[in-house]
Order: sequence, then structure tokens, then C-alpha cells
Amino acid sequence: MRFVFVEAERAQYPVGLLCLLLAVSRSGYYAWRGRPVSKRAVADRALTTEIRVIHERSQRRYGSPRVHEELGANDMRVGRKRVARLMKEDGISARTKRRFVKTTDSKHDFPIAPNLLERNFTADAPNAIWVGDITYLDTHQGWLYLATPINFELVASASQAA
Repeated sequence: MRFVFVEAERAQYPVGLLCLLLAVSRSGYYAWRGRPVSKRAVADRALTTEIRVIHERSQRRYGSPRVHEELGANDMRVGRKRVARLMKEDGISARTKRRFVKTTDSKHDFPIAPNLLERNFTADAPNAIWVGDITYLDTHQGWLYLATPINFELVASASQAA
């Protein structure tokens, strides 16, 4: 990995400085550069391509166990851990199911607010009818609560104007 970094950054920084900072020898870096790609690396690239094909065919639902099983079904002998390593290195992962979160608990002993409107949504005076609702939004930072108050006087006048 250090030699790969030196190779990537050698256009901007001297090789000697990069090798010194990464605690590798310059001769080791140049020996690595002249070395042909190993058979294992070539096989890993080919296997990664096959893994990508299987993963895409599964609509990105398969993780390493299923991909490994599919490779076995295609008469490819490969270790489960190798498949997992290659998938991780290439950033291939299974789509996860969205978890279902129950946000309403109707089985409680708390008092229930009376239904004062009885589905009669016409307002006799300004600010006479206000209703609202709340919903939960799952974000990366945690749950957010969105409350929406509605003034039916405004709703009634808007619908009459239309």
C-alpha cells in the first residue's frame, strides 16, 4: 500500500521524500515498480469482475455468503473469506432492507382526546378551528418530528377562491 501511495504522489513530490516519510526504501519502491503483477492479483481482478456481475444480477441484494454460493454453483472454487475481502476492497455491499419502525402505540391507558369536529370542517369564525398532525422522519442524525398545524379558516377561504 505504501508503494502504491508513492506511485500516486510521485508527480507532485520527490520519490526520496515520500519514501522517507513512509519509512520505505527507494530501492524497494523501484523494485516494486519493475515487478510484474502477481498471478494472485490478476486472478483477484478477474474474480472481482465476476463478483460484480453476480452482485448486479441480484439487483445488489447479495452479500458475500450468497455471492460465494453463486460462484460455487458456477463451478468456481473460491473461499468465502476471499469473496468477502474482494467485495470489501471494491466497495461492494448488499442493499439493506429498510427497517420498519412502529411509531404509534394504540394500546395505552392514556386519555383519548374527544373528536370535537365530528368531520364538520367548516369554520364559523377566524381561528375557530385549528387541527394538526405529527409525523416522524428518520434521518442520519436520528428521529425528527414534523408537526403540521392547519387553520381551517384559511383552508375554507382558499377552496372558495378556487
